[in-house]
Amino acid sequence: MKKKVYENAAAALDGLLFDGMSIAAGGFGLCGIPELLIAAIHDAGTKEITVASNNCGVDDFGLGVLLKDRRIRKMISSYVGENAEFMRQYLSGELELEFNPQGTLAERMRAGGAGIPGFYTRTGVGTVIAEGKEHKEFDGETYILERGLVVDLAIVKAWKGDEQGNLVYRKTARNFNPNAATCGRICVAEVEEIVPLGSFDPDCIHTPGIFVHRIVQGPHEKRIEQRTIRAA
Repeated sequence: MKKKVYENAAAALDGLLFDGMSIAAGGFGLCGIPELLIAAIHDAGTKEITVASNNCGVDDFGLGVLLKDRRIRKMISSYVGENAEFMRQYLSGELELEFNPQGTLAERMRAGGAGIPGFYTRTGVGTVIAEGKEHKEFDGETYILERGLVVDLAIVKAWKGDEQGNLVYRKTARNFNPNAATCGRICVAEVEEIVPLGSFDPDCIHTPGIFVHRIVQGPHEKRIEQRTIRAA
């Protein structure tokens, strides 16, 4: 049985990183992001990266650290979010940005992981999203062709994982992680806890270990983007 558990994030990424690579990162802003793996990519000095992720988090944490140090060449994402540096780089022409509606981005990841090269969707028809894409009519409605997404490396964050990489996500931190995990030629997962093989009810596994090549456990900061206060 091949070993999948690694000592730390740097060891889990050893031999996988190179300049100009493409990475799919799970998470939504700061919720469920693979923060340890992102930090290790930053420490490794990898640059000219194309990142597919819902957004780029915040300026000083997660993907925002890679962006701030000009390690990211292109973002494939749904919105700019709370990241002022993301907005500045995009508006100044320093960063290439491919906007994808959230559902389209999730499906592109899922399709890529399932070996589906493309699919048609009505989302984005008549907008800049549709420019340069094939249009086709089904049942009197116009659809655009979106390509499945396959990347060099997928990095995801889960709540628990076992020694063979079977993963369980917790509540909203599940978000893009299951789809992102499938679309990488290699998938590395970080978890809060590694449990013995056989601990999970098979029906409760969100990402089967067949998709996960390496796994690492570590402490997580678990930041939040916003706090909402309501007067009594």
